[in-house]
Amino acid sequence: MMKILQKAPKNGLHGNLTVPGDKSISHRALMIGAISEGKTVIEHFLCGEDCLSTMKALQDLGVKIVRNGNHVEVEGVGQTGFKQPEKPLDMGNSGTTTRLMMGLLAGQNLDAKMEGDSSLSKRPMKRVSEPLKRFGAKVELSDQGTLPAIVHGKKLHEATIKMDVASAQVKSALIFAALYADGTSTIVEKLPTRDHTEIMLRAFGADVKTAEDGVTISVSGKPRLKGRKVVVPSDISSAAFFIAAAALIPGSETTFENVSLNPTRTGILHVLCKMGGNVSIVPDPNESGEQSGTIRVKYAPLRAIELTEEDVPSIIDELPLVAMLAASADGTSKITGAAELRVKETDRIAVTAQELRKFGVEIEELEDGMIIKGRENWNVQTQKLDSHGDHRIGMMDAIAALKADCEMELENEAAIDISYPTFFSDLAKITGGVKND
Repeated sequence: MMKILQKAPKNGLHGNLTVPGDKSISHRALMIGAISEGKTVIEHFLCGEDCLSTMKALQDLGVKIVRNGNHVEVEGVGQTGFKQPEKPLDMGNSGTTTRLMMGLLAGQNLDAKMEGDSSLSKRPMKRVSEPLKRFGAKVELSDQGTLPAIVHGKKLHEATIKMDVASAQVKSALIFAALYADGTSTIVEKLPTRDHTEIMLRAFGADVKTAEDGVTISVSGKPRLKGRKVVVPSDISSAAFFIAAAALIPGSETTFENVSLNPTRTGILHVLCKMGGNVSIVPDPNESGEQSGTIRVKYAPLRAIELTEEDVPSIIDELPLVAMLAASADGTSKITGAAELRVKETDRIAVTAQELRKFGVEIEELEDGMIIKGRENWNVQTQKLDSHGDHRIGMMDAIAALKADCEMELENEAAIDISYPTFFSDLAKITGGVKND
């Protein structure tokens, strides 16, 4: 199906937006609520397909979950209350569901088969199954190291694990497994990654400590977790598309309220400021350990930037957007240390380059990144864009199309529903509902 994309109005983008709830936090609130005692109430839950995959999997494990819009109530079953599923657990397209659930299931008294769609079934899972073995876990994968998988629940023991990949999903799977182990386990990250799992587990009563080095995490096993209320802030990875739009289109001034400002996720704001962007932040009161606030963005001309491996973890989801902004900046930008992009829902290095070239952008693929030559005016080569079934690529295309001087069309736009079902209606709010003629 083709979606006709909007062009930016001549006076730029204007308005206030509250984007949907954070995807990472929504996933974790469901899972941690499920293994807690008592009821967990989740407000501003993200009703995207990935989070609904987590919800369905937990329901298939015997957890009672009731959803009314973005209000969700989870009746916790305690740490070992999951029931043997009657059928394979369907992960949909969600890598987060898959990897975190592997850790959550590793210490249960059951066997569970996990399946996913064709895209998810190509993504590497040994990065989770191998370190889980250090706890005594048993996870069977396909010969290619992918889904389908079978997790054979076992009694786990404490472990010390030094991670060789900077991945919040892998780290979270190991933290979940450590909850089921006797004693205290230690996980050492390669680089600091988003810490929503640690923050939320502490709020529910777990003993999870992060050392001053920011990469060493200790987890005490067998905690008693207590259900609680979770108010999910807006997802900065979703807001990032509109933040980038305001930075891209002259005359723009937009405001985004109640956005997650977790320091491990705000890389896009730091990068935009380094590029000369006009960004201001007003923090909200901090009640749950998760920082949030209001972000205001005004258009300003951008300059080129260079990003390396140390920059990548806090901006991994936004790197295609950064490449798009670099394509409009003054000078040549370089991104390295981002090989992880090649094993996302798509090869995001390859498809980002492919899509931006349609706007006449000069972009060179590197094994672990990109080199982008910026130019003020783009020269559209084709009017047909493609999400390649990847929600973040589809949204990047829609934002880039705002700058085009002709009508653009997006193929496979339904992929955007995975993380942001109301993306196009929210975009219309800041474009004034402008339609292409």
